[in-house]
Amino acid sequence: MSRHATNSSGKDAPPPEVSDFDLVRLIGEGGFGQVWLARNRATGQLRAVKVIRSDRSAAADPASREITSITRLEANSRRQHPNLLNIHHVGKTADHLFYVMDLADDVSGSPGSADANYRPATLQSRLESGPLAPKVCFCYARELLSGLASLHEAGMVHRDVKPANCLFVDGELKLADFGLLAEADPQISRVGTWKYMPPDGRMDSRADVYAAGLVIYEMITGLPADSFPRPGERAPEAVEDPTLGALNRLALRACEADPQRRFPSAREMRAELEASQRQTEVRPARRRPQIIAAVAGVLIAFGLAALGWWGFRSQRVPVSFVTDPFEATIYLDGRLQKNASGDPYRTPCTIEDLPPRVHHVEFMHHEFGRLDAGRWDFAKHRRIVGETYPQQ
Repeated sequence: MSRHATNSSGKDAPPPEVSDFDLVRLIGEGGFGQVWLARNRATGQLRAVKVIRSDRSAAADPASREITSITRLEANSRRQHPNLLNIHHVGKTADHLFYVMDLADDVSGSPGSADANYRPATLQSRLESGPLAPKVCFCYARELLSGLASLHEAGMVHRDVKPANCLFVDGELKLADFGLLAEADPQISRVGTWKYMPPDGRMDSRADVYAAGLVIYEMITGLPADSFPRPGERAPEAVEDPTLGALNRLALRACEADPQRRFPSAREMRAELEASQRQTEVRPARRRPQIIAAVAGVLIAFGLAALGWWGFRSQRVPVSFVTDPFEATIYLDGRLQKNASGDPYRTPCTIEDLPPRVHHVEFMHHEFGRLDAGRWDFAKHRRIVGETYPQQ
């Protein structure tokens, strides 16, 4: 039994039962699973345990998908990379899939503990205080790209790179959450967190590069990803500090709207980062007139990036639609959406060429009726989810 557990989400249901562990407290929750602070009954060691409920009746069972992703990870990774979160054990119960992972540090920087105030240290939590110091940005960028490169070199893509999925264990950044891991294929489905998805919508290794570029952008500017490519208040500092300048250039190239102009994988992106470090070690100090000219150059570069990025976004865009349950038809601005054969699109699906403006979205399900999903700006949102229906 899982004893003395407290469900911090406020739900009355008891925590799931998993073998060999007591689930102490819920410390993370997403659309497809929960992460618990857990204690090994034999050793007393603290771990993080992710629990995903099985839904064998669903067309896309999240537990089955997670097993597929972890199987890919184990089959293709010859050894555990120091910048990927370590998975110690995978198990199943009658109702759940679970797997045991390293416990992240506390946000204070101290080791993870069972203290009631424990909060997992993620890159997202560290960005709550604003931009990071240049050397810290460089270190975290290299660790992120090293972990990501190990996946790309094994023929896999992560598809959900973001600050919330970068954890710290013993002070070192580790890329986590492999639930959307897939084999590298430019034709795979568009899934992930929409604001870290590239404008072309193709979720391959260049999409991981794009997301990593946005993460670096957040670290150096302190701005959210959807503010890209605004330079923020740190532009002058980025010129004076060669490390920040190199990271700026790296992020701009990684986030090119045209995928062919991005780094092809995290390996090449990391190589560029390391080359820039060698160059900064021999670069002479700038004089004031050079600094003024360089600041103008940085602002122009960001301005040109903004023009290209928004220009790309002004084209027709792909948008993914998902409902629970599946098999709902889609209405945009009151019109049923049909494919080239004249058949209605049914969820889950992606409609490839929609105008990037505000649309009124509705779903119609044969059993649960109509769901008004509200108004969405397709220039900003590329994944529309209808999670519940009014009729039960």
